[in-house]
Amino acid sequence: MAAAESYPDDLKYHPEHDWARIDGDEATLGVTWFAQDALGELVHYEAPEVGSSISKDASYGEVESVKAVSDIVAPLSGEVLEVNARAVEEPEIVNEDPYGDGWLIRIRMSDAVEVDALMDAEAYKAHVAEQ
Repeated sequence: MAAAESYPDDLKYHPEHDWARIDGDEATLGVTWFAQDALGELVHYEAPEVGSSISKDASYGEVESVKAVSDIVAPLSGEVLEVNARAVEEPEIVNEDPYGDGWLIRIRMSDAVEVDALMDAEAYKAHVAEQ
């Protein structure tokens, strides 16, 4: 079952509908409720390799739904520390819990200043309203 629409206040948001939960110099990344809702039921998640580098505003993986294949855009740059194996094995968890068990990767940020360019929950809600 899909999660109810929400945009937690403790996250930072990218205009391409990705979120970041910041913890010191690390960040956990995932796709927002809006993204998973627009995509529909996810059937595949193509994750980056642990140890690889991702760049802000660039694709770091793909999600495939019953509707389409979409790139996942990195809200921040860094080194991939961990991939959520559950999201790879059970991509529907992203639909069920996009901010909890449905996270995608954890990174060590290479440039913490990039966080300042992301939106807070209120700004992101306004952005979604314009979609």
